[in-house]
Amino acid sequence: MDNTIELEILGLTSNHSQSGSFTLVLGELEGRRRLPIVIGMFEAQAIAIEIEKIIPNRPMTHDLFKSFSSSFNYSIEQILISDMQEGVFYAKIICKNSSKIIEIDARPSDAIAIAVRFNAPIFCVPKVMSEAAIEISEEEESGAKQKSSKSSKASPSAAPKKPSGDSLKDYSLDKLNQLLEKAINNEDYEKAARIRDEINKRN
Repeated sequence: MDNTIELEILGLTSNHSQSGSFTLVLGELEGRRRLPIVIGMFEAQAIAIEIEKIIPNRPMTHDLFKSFSSSFNYSIEQILISDMQEGVFYAKIICKNSSKIIEIDARPSDAIAIAVRFNAPIFCVPKVMSEAAIEISEEEESGAKQKSSKSSKASPSAAPKKPSGDSLKDYSLDKLNQLLEKAINNEDYEKAARIRDEINKRN
């Protein structure tokens, strides 16, 4: 796997062409290519809440996977986007314990949701990058970095239902904390992320 390409998560945005889906954008660490992958709402939410460091009131599926793996002393070495066939991406979760290494077949969306929980690196085979990646110009890359620095990591919490952020400014800090607790209890993690951002602005 020496020739694989390491990627990072650049953004997660609502997909207007497919209702209820999101586009996860990965970028190579040393280069200007971007790999967009369309994923479902549940997986997008699972990735977003971990990036945003929101703690759900009960473990989600990918949190359960982490607890299960840790209980049996398995660590996640890396995620590998290994193939693409007829527009469908395939991935492997590379697991390791004290005696062996195991490769588990997975959808990229699930694999990446697990990767962010283990702080595991994400790699892609050159074939998939050459077939599916988009190369951006230096000007586009510069603009994307400026936009990213302004929005920080809030972009992965984008969701189809997005109430106005201005309304949150009208609430007191105590009320915002109550709303945050309620949103987490209701498992409305996108709303929780926006409330948390408003609280952070005031602290």
